[in-house]
Amino acid sequence: MSGATDFGKVAVLFGGRSAEREVSLKSGGMVLSALRSRGIDAHAFDPRDCGLERLIEQRFARVFIALHGRFGEDGTLQGALDYLGLPYTGSGVLASALAMDKLRTKLVWRGLGIPSPEYVMLAADSDWAAVVAELGLPLMVKPAREGSSIGISKVESVERLELAYLAAARHDATVIAERFIDGYELTAAILGDEALPLIRLETPRVFYDYEAKYSASDTRYLIPCGLDGEREREVQALALSAFRALGASGWGRVDLMCDRAGRAYCLEVNTIPGMTDHSLVPMAARARGIAFDELVVRILEMAGTNT
Repeated sequence: MSGATDFGKVAVLFGGRSAEREVSLKSGGMVLSALRSRGIDAHAFDPRDCGLERLIEQRFARVFIALHGRFGEDGTLQGALDYLGLPYTGSGVLASALAMDKLRTKLVWRGLGIPSPEYVMLAADSDWAAVVAELGLPLMVKPAREGSSIGISKVESVERLELAYLAAARHDATVIAERFIDGYELTAAILGDEALPLIRLETPRVFYDYEAKYSASDTRYLIPCGLDGEREREVQALALSAFRALGASGWGRVDLMCDRAGRAYCLEVNTIPGMTDHSLVPMAARARGIAFDELVVRILEMAGTNT
């Protein structure tokens, strides 16, 4: 582990102007406190309120990105920081942009044979009955470039499909319908070259939505996840392959569904997952014996390895 002074002056970027601003404020606040607890010269920086040129003016040496969603997780910020010559945490431009786009993530995975649920692109003039005939019911409708389950609906009937499309289209012009996997959800936190212990997610809600992720008290997080050791290692290896397929690096999270037969399907990659008290990466790290402040420092140590 590096010494506190080795990092220089660190900017923790959080807040921003995406739909996930409130989550980002929580994540960034916890990251900032953890870095300071380790004696690191860390400072809050909200790009909604000041331009990125201030990072140079204020002589920051590196950046911890705790911004979620667009303008933080989608490659735009990463490109700006590359231009400024500032090392930053997480994945680089290409991987960030790909992972933020669920449609193009699926295209990459399909080309490499990584299992992911079948999908159809939706439009205002889609034949809703034909979509249901192809994918079956229920199905999931998602905006392609949002996180935290924003704009996502589970559709149980063809009559509800157009409404779900319109709800998703409020967040993104690209909307997909995805075959629903009847089973259980797993998540794999990635730290460097390792997939941490898997977490099984259980919620009484229709699916693991925004409320279940960030505020509900009835969401269950199971570690161990219930798989035997060999099967857990297989799913961890699949998650690592899905992560690397997009060129992702440093840290992140891969979300998966397992059907009743135990087959795993990759749903998406989060290149800057939440770091709140409900968040999954810190939870998996604790199961691996890594305290929150140590996790944050390890992530910071990898800043600059994504170019």
